[in-house]
Amino acid sequence: MKNGFIFLLGLFTAIALSWAGIVLGTHAQLGALTPYYDDTEGKSFPERTTGIAASGQLVYADLGCAACHTQQVRRPDYGSDQARGWGERQSVARDYIHQSLPQLGASRLGPDLANLAGRKPSAPDAEDLLKLLYAGSLTHPPYKFLFEQKSIVGESSARALRLTGNLAPAPGHEVVPSDRALALVGYLLSLNTAYDYPESLPATPPAAGHAPDTKQEAKK
Repeated sequence: MKNGFIFLLGLFTAIALSWAGIVLGTHAQLGALTPYYDDTEGKSFPERTTGIAASGQLVYADLGCAACHTQQVRRPDYGSDQARGWGERQSVARDYIHQSLPQLGASRLGPDLANLAGRKPSAPDAEDLLKLLYAGSLTHPPYKFLFEQKSIVGESSARALRLTGNLAPAPGHEVVPSDRALALVGYLLSLNTAYDYPESLPATPPAAGHAPDTKQEAKK
């Protein structure tokens, strides 16, 4: 054990250098990212999540939705995300700069949600999402605790779900989404990453015999 101190010092140095390379190096590369201003649109992207959608982001995190859903569209050569209609471009670091807790996720028991509101040919609407949350599906559990079944007094609530069959409430009753359910749906309907940043565009390989355009690559 004569060299124990030197061994521990070397081990600590290796860990410190590894940490610095991963954490500090990544921060140096991405920490200064700012919104991209588009002269044509007259505004910056990505836009901040505000209002009910911002509240819904907290509900999304609280319910642990990231356990089954990701919010990161992969490049075409890394999977079939774009072929599935989950997004028309890969996700990039700039997509997340306004998020204090990016919900990247680690498992895809359900579909990726990064571009849920911008899906083509059709995106779900609020009623579709509320019914899914209430009734569930073969691959999605029901979240009935986000809803209230109550007696109808006077006129039906404008918020009440239009349910039929086995899902219909008892006569004289209605199912009304809570504020948390409405906030969550508002957040889901705000997820749209259709805007193309310079760095999200696919790289074009240089033609044979031509050197790459380093200035163009630097812009990306």
